[in-house]
Amino acid sequence: MGLYDFSFYDLINRNAAVYEQRLCWKEVDDGRELTFGEFKKQVDSLAAGLSDLGVGPGDRIGVVGKNSLEFFLVYGGAAAVGAIVVPVNWRLSPDEVYYNLNDCSPRIVFVDEEFQATVDARKAGLGSAVAYCNLKGDAGGEKSFQSLLTTPRAQPGGGAKSSDGFVIIHTAAVAGYPRGALVSHANIMSADVHFLYYMGITSSDVHLNLLPLFHVGGLFLAITTFHAGGLNLNISKFDASLAAGLIERYKVTHFFDFPPILDSILQAAAEDNCDIGSLRAVVGLGTAETITRFQQRTGGSYYCMYGQTETSCLATMGRYDDCPGSAGKTIMLADVRLVDDYENPVAPGAVGEIAVKGPMVFQGYWNLPDDNAYTFRDGWHHTGDLGRFNEDGFLFYAGRKAEKELIKPGGENVYPAEVEKIILQHPAVAATVVIGVPDPKWKEGIKAVCQLHPGKTLGGKELIDFVGGRIARFKKPQYVEFVQALPLKEDGSIDRNKVKAEYGGNS
Repeated sequence: MGLYDFSFYDLINRNAAVYEQRLCWKEVDDGRELTFGEFKKQVDSLAAGLSDLGVGPGDRIGVVGKNSLEFFLVYGGAAAVGAIVVPVNWRLSPDEVYYNLNDCSPRIVFVDEEFQATVDARKAGLGSAVAYCNLKGDAGGEKSFQSLLTTPRAQPGGGAKSSDGFVIIHTAAVAGYPRGALVSHANIMSADVHFLYYMGITSSDVHLNLLPLFHVGGLFLAITTFHAGGLNLNISKFDASLAAGLIERYKVTHFFDFPPILDSILQAAAEDNCDIGSLRAVVGLGTAETITRFQQRTGGSYYCMYGQTETSCLATMGRYDDCPGSAGKTIMLADVRLVDDYENPVAPGAVGEIAVKGPMVFQGYWNLPDDNAYTFRDGWHHTGDLGRFNEDGFLFYAGRKAEKELIKPGGENVYPAEVEKIILQHPAVAATVVIGVPDPKWKEGIKAVCQLHPGKTLGGKELIDFVGGRIARFKKPQYVEFVQALPLKEDGSIDRNKVKAEYGGNS
């Protein structure tokens, strides 16, 4: 660590001094609480235990678990010794969980008891791991989390520089395999100050931690609240009635929203007669109808944004009311431009690929130099997303480039190519195109348009179950339509644009 460095561990030290007695974390499930001073002591103890296992700068720490105090402490302990956390989406299939872990060669793996069997079955393929620890309690694993909390050293580990990796979050499988996006400590701090600035988060605020800590939105808003000296109120599993009650009881002020989270909380609050008027700031990707209901009920503000894991969660942001339908304007420490296929900037009103540069841009995809060279061409991060600016500088999202088609059910990223590959493994399916369609619950749903082999029959539910048994269930289609023949281009390839035009409803 140098004179000009500031890592997440530096932030932990700073807050332990500034907010020592203030509450920083509360577990709803079991009532445990930690102040900022206590949090630092726990982090230092964990850092000493990690060091005893040989975990040091640049090593990776895998985590397969639901939100918990221990999960957040792992981020702190990793920062203290300079290691990189690899949080894995526990909703993935066992093969996908193994792929993400193995991709980063973890030195140690923390696992919730309920996912222990998934990891145990694939230990033989993870030769890099020297230890497996249970994330909560003593059950399962080779070591308990508590056993790692040992006597801290004066300066645990070697610490981390601002440019060092903090977390590797695997993105959706754009080319048939997930890519690990390496996000640095400087990236995290950049995101923090923007959320703090735009949403006005202070030490008096309470964040309801609804999104998982393997998700860029859940992790970054939790760290932002920590940064501000506020309280993170944590639940391990989302329940709308529970959330509405917690908002009333603890005067929750903000959270991150992906459909149908806010809609279901509003409904539960109405049914349970909960006062959720303390909510003053919600950020995310809500529908116009839900946002309007929220603002009318609470008087709070909804913040829209554009971002991705690769831009540390955000690149544009603004209040919904400033320009309904937009993703806000370019954030304070960023440059966003729209370019055509030849890297020429496009005029306001025209659609182009969203390109970003600034301190929030990630460090690159883990061990994928060719992908990085292409993504960072011409000195900009090319997002693969399309957008247009209006004359006032508000960004409007306009979909994905053909090379990176993406469907976002409830904020998750699903690439059609990945789902199509699984569907084509079914012996009855000759050809398929997977597209995004409007969905009342998830905002965007997944639809498979399928052409069967002559003489073959297949039911929609049967195909959905087939897909759901092979990849994460949130990637399975919600809608299936069988057709006699898919439209073709002159060269004989499937015309995806015609498929979207003809079958883009949700029937």
